[in-house]
Order: sequence, then C-alpha cells, then structure tokens
Amino acid sequence: MKTAILYFVTALLFLGCANGQNKADNNDFATLPKPAANEAVATFGGGCFWSMQEAMSELKGVNKVISGYAGGKTKNPTYQDVSSRTTNHAEVTQIYYDPEKISYATLAEAFLFAHDPTTLNRQGPDVGTDYRSIAFYRNDAEKNTLINVIKKVNESKHYNNPVVTQVVPFSAFYPAENYHQGYYRTNSDNPYISSVSEPKVMKFRKAMKAELKPEFQK
Repeated sequence: MKTAILYFVTALLFLGCANGQNKADNNDFATLPKPAANEAVATFGGGCFWSMQEAMSELKGVNKVISGYAGGKTKNPTYQDVSSRTTNHAEVTQIYYDPEKISYATLAEAFLFAHDPTTLNRQGPDVGTDYRSIAFYRNDAEKNTLINVIKKVNESKHYNNPVVTQVVPFSAFYPAENYHQGYYRTNSDNPYISSVSEPKVMKFRKAMKAELKPEFQK
C-alpha cells in the first residue's frame, strides 16, 4: 500500500502544473484587457492558476479572469522564468468583475475557498514560492477587507490551520501565455486536471454555491 501511495504522489509531482506547457507557444502571451467602465479589477494567487482561473470565473458578477504572474520584480516573465523561482513572481489570476453584482469581500472569501491558504509556498503537489498564497490590494479599503476576511475565515475554523496568505500592495500584473488561458476547460484529459484541479473546483462550488452563476449551481 505504501508503495502504491508513493507511486501516486510521484506521478502527481511529474504531472504537476509545471508540466502542462506547450513549448511551441512559450512566447505567445495573452493580451491584457482594459477594464470596462463598470468593471473593477482584483488580483489573487493561490497555487496553479488553472483551477483558480476556473473557480473565480464561475462566480456571478465576474466577467473574465486572466491567468498571469505578479509579486516579483522581473518584467514580462515567461512561464519558465517564473518556474525557475528566480523572479519572485507567483502564478496569479486577474479578475474583472462588476462591483454592483459581487463585492470585493465576496471575491476575497471565494479566493480563500478556491485553494488551501494555510500551506506555505505549497498547493498539493506544487511546491515553491511561485505557488504561494498571495492577495494584492489596490487601496486601503481593499487591504482592510482582506485582513477582515482572513480573520473571518480563521475564526470560522473552515481550515484546521491558520491562513498564511500574503497581503501585499499591487504593483504589476503580467498575463501568462495563451495556452494557460482557460486550460482547465480545454484539457480535461490532463491527469493533473482530473486528479488535482477538478477536486479543488468541486470543493469551491460547494463552499460558494450561493454566489455561483446558475450553470454551476447544479
């Protein structure tokens, strides 16, 4: 039994988020959208952005979600740059939403339920600072909201351990390569998606059911 478990864990490590790349598209970056007049923008990082992008896009009031990189100093990093852990960037998602339909506080809570914010520099088989839990604020109101939401989640005992999410000021967001955008939906046959990403999305739907778009409330 121990041998089987070890084999399974090793397989997941090999099939981790970093192994879903399409090398033919490495330099083909997604276009960074400009927010519409009625849109606000939020940026969160919670491990591999494949499941995070899917989870946050299922919320009512969220118009689009872009996978990318933030938190470091290197400009226009590639996936390989970030994976090398020399840029200090994390895999993140940038969310374009209608604040009249969903609040920043609800987004922050959803973000905390879309991954495990209690594991330092790790999400399941993905280990490293590029997979750290990190939330960016653009003003003092958002900073206070993040602190209060984290306190609320800690007090709820939803998790056995305290939240270790970094709360930092927003500086810059760099969109990831096109092949990462919507990866969850277009690569359902990827073993990592079915074994790691999908269970996270299913748990997210259960935790945030009332805030989901109708098609995801089933």
